Amino acid sequence: MKVYIHLLLIVLFTSCSTARVTDSWVNEDYVNYQPKKVLIIGLTDNLNGRILFEEQLKNELAKRSIHAIESYTVFEPQFTSSKQSENDIEKEIKRLSSEGFDTVLISAVKGIDEKVSYSGDNFRTYYYWRRFGRYYYLAQDVYYLEGYYSKYKIYHIEASLYNLKENKDKSLVWVASYDIVDPKQVNSTVTNYVTAIIKSLEEKQLINEKN
Repeated sequence: MKVYIHLLLIVLFTSCSTARVTDSWVNEDYVNYQPKKVLIIGLTDNLNGRILFEEQLKNELAKRSIHAIESYTVFEPQFTSSKQSENDIEKEIKRLSSEGFDTVLISAVKGIDEKVSYSGDNFRTYYYWRRFGRYYYLAQDVYYLEGYYSKYKIYHIEASLYNLKENKDKSLVWVASYDIVDPKQVNSTVTNYVTAIIKSLEEKQLINEKN
């Protein structure tokens, strides 16, 4: 029964693609920082995923009385379709500031790890080291069962909040890292990730809780 529950939890965890925060930092100079007009940037070549992320995060911030706008409605197509120089980016920052943006929330994939799991039995001390025959009997399926080993990916994603009104060296307000295990469906993955970001920002008191 315990083995069944353990396997069920693994299936639920991977199928829901839960976003788990692995690290978080906030600049002490920005205690009680309250963003007013936020540009949301999903840095990805997956246009559908970018739109879903930016729109969902915008809606969640709106529920907390924060004016947020998606970058796909602000940036010109050529700005994201080609590599920009630092000077080009600085010009864009000045334009954003002149339009009233005081904050940028940007998210980007920082790395992907490929893992391998197996469907063997769990470690059990009452037979594991005492009986070779029993151990071999349970482990031999690796020879015969297709799919005994399965590969899955862990996406390492970083979200950062920047103050556009501050100078370069002091503009980082908050940054957090998240792991998403083997995402299958874009919609549910984005929803879980946005939920994790909002929770982190609330815990750091950078945004208010939902009205």
